[in-house]
Amino acid sequence: MPFAYDFPQDLRDAQLALHRTRAAYEQYAQTLPWSAEPMPGWEGDKQLHSSYRSHKEDSPGYTQEQATEVRRLQDELRRLSAEVMTHPYWSTLSGDVVKARMALKHAHEPAEA
Repeated sequence: MPFAYDFPQDLRDAQLALHRTRAAYEQYAQTLPWSAEPMPGWEGDKQLHSSYRSHKEDSPGYTQEQATEVRRLQDELRRLSAEVMTHPYWSTLSGDVVKARMALKHAHEPAEA
């Protein structure tokens, strides 16, 4: 799908960095304990017509290094989001800005043949 927008390279780069940072954050978050603070685990009641019992093991909480990395990634996500959202390019558009912003999210994808 060809794009009808001529996004500046710095805006495209910021959007791609935002995608990559979000993916890194989500991947990192999957390795963390379920609670940032130490919390006791729990086991839920057996549900009717099911053998499934929900439960969580005790959470040791985040280590200082984990908390620092989460904060770093969140700060970077905020910075990149602001960079994309406040880019001067958006003020040059007279049409549907939301449609243009959605197109930017896919601008890094290879064009279909």
